[in-house]
Amino acid sequence: MNNQESTGELLAFLLKGERQGAANVINGLLDSGEDVQHIYEMVIKPAMYKVGEMWERGEISVATEHLASAIVEAILGQLYYKVISGSGSRNKTVVISTVENEAHQIGAKMVSDVFELHGWNSHFLGANTPVEELLKYIEMVKPNILSLSMSIDTHLDFLEKTIKRVKEVYPQLLILIGGQGLNDNGGEVMLRYSGVLYFRDLVAFENFLIQN
Repeated sequence: MNNQESTGELLAFLLKGERQGAANVINGLLDSGEDVQHIYEMVIKPAMYKVGEMWERGEISVATEHLASAIVEAILGQLYYKVISGSGSRNKTVVISTVENEAHQIGAKMVSDVFELHGWNSHFLGANTPVEELLKYIEMVKPNILSLSMSIDTHLDFLEKTIKRVKEVYPQLLILIGGQGLNDNGGEVMLRYSGVLYFRDLVAFENFLIQN
């Protein structure tokens, strides 16, 4: 089964709310030798992007979208045993969060897992972290990198507000940005600020980690 077929099968189970079927798709990929990063980028991400697009067009209900997200979050939790073994081996720290008012956290969680797979200590704060609370947490853990996720394009103002506020207090802190909401203008946002990098997908992001 190729990536497109696996994505389609996963999507079908998600839309029907069948957690076990969805888990079986992912477990089958693991059994065939696919690594976590590949499954995240080539199967789970496109399936969830499709769920989001269907919700935006009114083709599925909010309840269906929430259930699909809950199933995927449960699957990510089950995969975590493959992630945790390398965590902390590089003695570097990253703080990861969605932007304020952003309720979707799956993309940020996948980024967190990839950081851990590469030996980083990852502090995943989840969804909708207020900017001032984020600043307090940065002060507490003093990360090497801050990573921000934005899934909905109408939250761009919140992203830029966060970038500006963080740079006021921590001008040298490298900020990584990504998410479905930045597919059309992530590069433009990156160019407006010093010390901000945009990654369109996990492949480019992981290449960055390998080189750094």
